[in-house]
Amino acid sequence: MAIVINKEISQTKALKNEKPNMLFVTLVSIVAALGGILFGFDIAVVSGAVGLLQQHFALSEFQVGWAVSSLIVGSVTGAALSGYMSERFGRKKVLLAAAILFIVGSVGSALQDTFTGYIIARMIGGIGIGITSTICPVYNAEIAPAKYRGRLVALNQLAIVSGIFLVYFLNLWIVGMGDEAWDASTAWRWMFGVGAVPGLLFMILMLFIPESPRWLIKRNRPYEALPILVKIHGEEAAKQEVLDIKESFNNENDSFKQLFTPGIRSALFIGVMLAVMQHITGINAILYYAPEIFKGMGLGTDASLTQTIWIGLINVLFTIISVWLIDKVGRKALLLTGTSLMTLCLAIIGAAFQMDLTTGPLVLIVILIYVASFAISLGPVVWVMLSEIFPNRIRGKAVAIASMALWAGDYLVSQLFPPLLSSAGPANTFWIFGIASLFSLLFIWRAVPETKGRSLEQMEAMWTGKGSEVHN
Repeated sequence: MAIVINKEISQTKALKNEKPNMLFVTLVSIVAALGGILFGFDIAVVSGAVGLLQQHFALSEFQVGWAVSSLIVGSVTGAALSGYMSERFGRKKVLLAAAILFIVGSVGSALQDTFTGYIIARMIGGIGIGITSTICPVYNAEIAPAKYRGRLVALNQLAIVSGIFLVYFLNLWIVGMGDEAWDASTAWRWMFGVGAVPGLLFMILMLFIPESPRWLIKRNRPYEALPILVKIHGEEAAKQEVLDIKESFNNENDSFKQLFTPGIRSALFIGVMLAVMQHITGINAILYYAPEIFKGMGLGTDASLTQTIWIGLINVLFTIISVWLIDKVGRKALLLTGTSLMTLCLAIIGAAFQMDLTTGPLVLIVILIYVASFAISLGPVVWVMLSEIFPNRIRGKAVAIASMALWAGDYLVSQLFPPLLSSAGPANTFWIFGIASLFSLLFIWRAVPETKGRSLEQMEAMWTGKGSEVHN
């Protein structure tokens, strides 16, 4: 008996002494997170193009919303398909297919001579975006050591905001290449067409990264998963990881009914609510329509795009801060801090429009604080939590459902913002977002658990009650 105990102690020490290969994990995670570049590029490129599209196609206010939100309709479809496709064909193959769809959508949007053709092309690209938005964080969560999972998954959000920031520069540069007539006829085509470049880069680099080891084990291919886990954790820890993952699959029923069992039902509800809250708090109204908002404050096209660059810069910088903090202070603390500040900022922005204080720097400054608050909280943390709170076997399906809810919220905001701004006015519009942000703050405080430092298998135990301990 003593010999067995000593052997177990020796194995435990060996596991603790093995350090994860963070260079390998980080490089793989960066490649997967590049899907976020596509996401950020495509959702932000329309911010510079929407005014030009309105001129070129003589669009109504509803059509302006449709020009923006058509991508999101495709994204909802992509998110809906991603769960089944990634479980059936694997994370890697589905991401490669998404890259191809993105390239087709980017080139197709640039070449269209009719508004209907543009909408169809945007929907095709949107399917690719819906897939990458769902699967990229899942892939990174499944390959990352628990201790570093938050920051590695948050790389996806950093890639998203980097894509947004890059697009703001590209839009300003492209608009500066010609006069107003050239902008309306041609500039928007270049804005969309350039998106094929990051799409092609993502597709090529995806060829060099491994499949998710958790998916391989689920498909009864542990012999393929083990070498990948050895590269990540070391030999002894990798063997234990294989056993833990196999055990988690043995304890689960692979069906949609599993999503609605006690415990898992709570996780799904929280995931869907977090996904919706990421958008109903108004961030994409700012990101999509920032140039138009600044034009409404009396700025010209070039000045509006320049101000928008400040939004992109703040978004990137504070997302980097969030990546650094998320595994240190935890997910919930960042969410509470960020949504508190967002609620305050939205109230101030609404008041500034109500009292006609938009000619000075106040609105721009408060918008920047609002974006910074989102960038440290709902931006990266929601994607991290969606990728880690669900059990192994149903993760693909559950994340797909939550992502559909996320894109549905995005659609409502992007489609309704122009007519709402016109009918209710900017003050009431931003106050509506402020109420949504206050609701988000209260929900997070009361319902969202802290997940920092827990393995994916421990997360399952937290929801289902299996296992005697769940360590922070």
